[in-house]
Amino acid sequence: MAQQGRQIQILPDASAVGELLLNGAANFAKKHKIISGSYVFGLLVILLAGSGTKLTFDRQREYDRIMNTIDLRAEYDASTRYGHAYDAWYASKGWFSCDSLCQRNKRRMDSTKQDLDAIRAEGYNRMSDAKSVAGLFSEYGVGEVKDSFWSHFASGKQFAKRQSMWDAMFIGLRTMGRDESMMEYVLRVLMKVLLNFSIGLVMALAFFAFGLWSIVKSYQPDPFTALIFFISAICAGFAFVTSYLLIMYGAAAGGLYGVAKFAESNARIQGQQQNHHRVRNRPQYY
Repeated sequence: MAQQGRQIQILPDASAVGELLLNGAANFAKKHKIISGSYVFGLLVILLAGSGTKLTFDRQREYDRIMNTIDLRAEYDASTRYGHAYDAWYASKGWFSCDSLCQRNKRRMDSTKQDLDAIRAEGYNRMSDAKSVAGLFSEYGVGEVKDSFWSHFASGKQFAKRQSMWDAMFIGLRTMGRDESMMEYVLRVLMKVLLNFSIGLVMALAFFAFGLWSIVKSYQPDPFTALIFFISAICAGFAFVTSYLLIMYGAAAGGLYGVAKFAESNARIQGQQQNHHRVRNRPQYY
């Protein structure tokens, strides 16, 4: 009976698992100091950065004055002219040819496109001048970077959810064909969900990093300020994504560990009941 109990007791205690994870994390931090240092620095940025510095009255007035010089009506009209010219060119062109009417429409489309690009470039330059008045570490700069990160983060999660939904459906179809158990299906879906969220959020972080530099440049900072802000924002995004994935993996591992311990406890109880029945049913000799 004691031997059977030892055979069923195959899972370590929660304290042993926690100690193993802590040791693994400590060893990883020692071997990859740059990654672990970036993670810690990113956490500090998230906790201490806040929402940026608030503009003074004079800076706010100058910022608003420059922003009001952007002619949004002119950009709208130029965009409308370009849309009409593009529609006319697209309707007149053939599959593999472009006659005289098509060529005339194409020249008109190219001309309107140049006008639109020039108006947009002028508006971007004026917006950049206004941003330079506010400053990169202002509430406008920090807010714009945060909005960019949350937009990419939401897109990454949406990709993971959509892909996980399709994976769950196809895995379910294959499971019915192979006559697999419900537990095997849940485990396979869980692994796919974790993989999809890892891919989606890492891609989101990469796209955020690629677009971050254009945001930094638009505020016209000096090179040192730009470099400090860029590194801080990248580390903060890396720390948040890593923490999010670690929580997901930890919750999944904890859930699986709890299910396994519950199954182990049930198996032990069933084994004890079977042994008890065998003892009661054993013939007695007097």
